[in-house]
Amino acid sequence: MSLPLFRPRLRLLAVALALALVTLAAAGSAASAGAFPRRFWGVVPQGGLSLEQLHRLKRGGVDSIRFPIVWPGVQPEPNGRFDWSAVDAQVENAARARIDVLPFLSGAPKWAVPETWVPGTGHGLKAPRFLPVRNGRQRSGWKRFVSATVRRYGRTGSFWRLRPDVPRRPIRVWQIWNEANFKYFVARPNPAEYGKLVRLSSSAVKAADPGARIVLGGLFSNPAEARIRRGPRQAYTAREFLQIMYRRTPGIKRDFQGVALHPYTGSYKRLTPYIEEVRRVLKANHDAGKGLWITELGWSSEPRRTERDGFAKGLRGQAAQLQGAFRLLRAKQRRWNVRGVYWFSVDDSPGSCNFCDGSGLFGEGFRPKPAWHAYVRFAGGRP
Repeated sequence: MSLPLFRPRLRLLAVALALALVTLAAAGSAASAGAFPRRFWGVVPQGGLSLEQLHRLKRGGVDSIRFPIVWPGVQPEPNGRFDWSAVDAQVENAARARIDVLPFLSGAPKWAVPETWVPGTGHGLKAPRFLPVRNGRQRSGWKRFVSATVRRYGRTGSFWRLRPDVPRRPIRVWQIWNEANFKYFVARPNPAEYGKLVRLSSSAVKAADPGARIVLGGLFSNPAEARIRRGPRQAYTAREFLQIMYRRTPGIKRDFQGVALHPYTGSYKRLTPYIEEVRRVLKANHDAGKGLWITELGWSSEPRRTERDGFAKGLRGQAAQLQGAFRLLRAKQRRWNVRGVYWFSVDDSPGSCNFCDGSGLFGEGFRPKPAWHAYVRFAGGRP
């Protein structure tokens, strides 16, 4: 991708159109929304959302929110007790708004995996040097974290027993890591190590909740660094990473039930090749029945200032990109077996990535943008 690279999203881990334009999405009304899988319409917040804001999202047709549960955030000290307070608050508010949660389990504390500077960031960002699978301490620590998380928020989770006043919405789908093919979330991406992480995670999740499902962490479709072949790899395309993971981890297909993709591109018209090349990898590995989750997708409402500012579309352009992408995904939902679509993001977050200043469906003061009205028409809600 020739566009500027992403700076870190969600660091503790490690988005007024004329009425005629909005009406173009009318075919995605409540009547057709019912034909989609459960939890199909999702969003990714960049910060904590209030209960009032979550209720507004629910009225608009949002089925699910995606946010990180990060190992260093809940267990910063070696052999320390898990601190669930921040996660409890997010899960509780989502449940009270009757919105499901798709968490991605990610990150490694420094006591388990050393950090390093991410190449190309000018000492502006650190990430785990590798995934927590290289020694027994890392593997057992990760499994304990995953198991404890599922036992707290899963089907028989202690959170629901301890909080009978909260509407019971146990988490049954768990995403493992985030953009494991890209240097911002693991400085040295490695498909074979990711396969090992998926295996460890599947074992821990299934022991705690045999009926739960595992979805791979969203793979960044085409990072520019994937073209750099000198020195240690900084990134892989989603297609290449997935293919190597299958080859290096025999039997891995038993350990996950879905694949996730982050098909960031300057135009929705380029989504089809990114998605179809991943579906071809699944087919080549006799795994074509796997579902596909689009767990991040978005453009900015900021005005375009330079030729390299490819995600900046302005207010009208952002809504037009959403409509084009959602029409495509609706039309191809069965062919591509798309199980969910998550817009990045709910809210703007200035300075946190190269298009996060305007990626939200809502701007400052939680003011809705034209893209929110377009989203609502597809999701069958009310703005």
